[in-house]
Amino acid sequence: MKVVCQNKKAYHDYHIEETLEAGISLLGTEIKSLREGKANIKDSYVIVKNNEVFLLNCHISPYSHGNIMNHDPLRTRKLLLHRKEINRLKGKIAMKGFTLIPLKIYFKNSFAKIEIALAKGKKLFEKRETIKEREARREIERGRKGSTGAMRFRQHAVVPSPRKKAETNTNANNELALAA
Repeated sequence: MKVVCQNKKAYHDYHIEETLEAGISLLGTEIKSLREGKANIKDSYVIVKNNEVFLLNCHISPYSHGNIMNHDPLRTRKLLLHRKEINRLKGKIAMKGFTLIPLKIYFKNSFAKIEIALAKGKKLFEKRETIKEREARREIERGRKGSTGAMRFRQHAVVPSPRKKAETNTNANNELALAA
């Protein structure tokens, strides 16, 4: 599985309830551009319209060796899902606050797939709490990993800086001059 692009900000902005894998209906130059890794799903979203699922605002750059038949980078792309999956998603989206967002585009057995998530938006204070929890976990991990490294730091002698050493010498010289 080769990941083409990821929407890392989605995990920061949304509570991910469930994920789903879908196929993407693409043109030839879009597939070639995806294989080069030239795609962006940062501001894109998924809608259900007339019992079909579409991906909007997904930017797939034009193919570098394409000719005048190259594709439109921001065109609406159809996602391929089973009817039961579409009906289930439609029912969950009807609930207040839920939306469909793409998480990543990847290749699976030479087919382009997209992972979409049923998500609920976070409030500002929830985002701050998430950041605090992540930083606390990092500190704990550093504490575990750094336990042997901390011992090494304690064994080293503390050497004063040259500036402080020069200041102490001048203070000693001044005291000698005053005493004489």
